[in-house]
Amino acid sequence: MYTFNTLSEFHTFCDLPKPEHPLVSLVDYGKVNYQTHEKEVTWIQNFYSIGLKRDIPAKVRYGQQEYDFDEGLLSFIAPRQVLQLEMLPSETAPSGWLLLIHPDFLWNTPLAKNIKNYEFFGYAINEALFLSEKEEKTLTDILLNIQQEYHSNTDKFSQNIIIAQMELFLNYAERYYQRQFITRKISNHEILVRLEEFLNVYFNSEEAVHKGLPTVQYVAEALNVSSNYLSSLLKVLTGQSTQQHIHEKLIEKAKEKLSTTQLSISEIAYTLGFEHSQSFSKLFKSKTKQSPVEFRASFN
Repeated sequence: MYTFNTLSEFHTFCDLPKPEHPLVSLVDYGKVNYQTHEKEVTWIQNFYSIGLKRDIPAKVRYGQQEYDFDEGLLSFIAPRQVLQLEMLPSETAPSGWLLLIHPDFLWNTPLAKNIKNYEFFGYAINEALFLSEKEEKTLTDILLNIQQEYHSNTDKFSQNIIIAQMELFLNYAERYYQRQFITRKISNHEILVRLEEFLNVYFNSEEAVHKGLPTVQYVAEALNVSSNYLSSLLKVLTGQSTQQHIHEKLIEKAKEKLSTTQLSISEIAYTLGFEHSQSFSKLFKSKTKQSPVEFRASFN
């Protein structure tokens, strides 16, 4: 299993020049050439990707489900989720666009919090979105606007302009998805969806304050499975243990609070279930290579 932590690492794997911006990149999918001879490739990417592409020469699985590209064009992959490709022979060259967005680009903006509300990034969706020609042009124009903005000399307005374009793209996509799935039952990989929902509710409520950090056993019981079964399943599906999933969600919430609130480090640690702020700071630094103070200072 490959792991891509940066856009630059993914560019290298795709045999592309280094990205012009370290946190945002629009890739011409027709130029992608995966640097592997394996017929089946699995990876976890620690950034968002939005694909608007045709004639993909592979069968795609997302969270152990087959991702259906037979009719649709538009797909969404969230950070830390598993993508599997089974390469297929094809006489038709693929085409389209792939927008890559590192989560660090979103911190300190409303989209850092709101992007979780777009359900099409989750495992519950396993079908690419169908687009009319007019809809495809609308979304392509937005992608090219994003590219043009980071091509230009960046200034204090650049991030806000790119974020606004991303929000516009996502809102159009949400409209189109509602149309496509209004009469369909969305397939879902239940255990992963329920885990994501449980951790979101836990860290967005007062439960962490009253109960502390959730243990693996507590999470498993909440999902009505044994802790061993849950950990084994998650390892197969995502390459991560239950504990790692808990920590990833915790760090995600901590970054959100550090970048969008004025709470002190001790207050943030308390709201996330830590008895001592030093324990929170130690875990945060081990996961991000920055202390909470350093992470917050990077936005000032």
